[in-house]
Amino acid sequence: MSAVMQTFPERRRGTAALIDELRKERHEVWAMYCRIAELKPFSAGKKVQTRLSEFSQLLVDYVSLWHFGIYERLLSGNEKRQALLSFANELYPELSRTTDAAIVFNDKYEHAKNHLTPSALEQDLSVLGEHLAIRMTLEDKLCNMLLN
Repeated sequence: MSAVMQTFPERRRGTAALIDELRKERHEVWAMYCRIAELKPFSAGKKVQTRLSEFSQLLVDYVSLWHFGIYERLLSGNEKRQALLSFANELYPELSRTTDAAIVFNDKYEHAKNHLTPSALEQDLSVLGEHLAIRMTLEDKLCNMLLN
């Protein structure tokens, strides 16, 4: 069996493992998002600050996994399915916008104790939630193509 034929299943397993990890992290992000939302009405208290800090780190890990895991894997030069590569490039700008929204949220709330404004947090969570919903839909589309 040729080296190319031997690495094909390994690449697919690696991609499937990355997608599983992405979905696991995404589930954790969404669960933590909901736990924060349950704290409404928000206060500048320690419980909110602690959850925001934990959430911010998880959020950055999650969006980074997409860019430095799955998308980088697509661009490595081993992917031969042109339709998949075209679709990934088509989705990239919108995925980047959702990443930008996550980074803005992280920058604002990672160390929230200094400037936590409860009314702003409610609005910022709402905006972030919309971006996460868009991101998850796009990820699912591309992940399904990767696995097929």
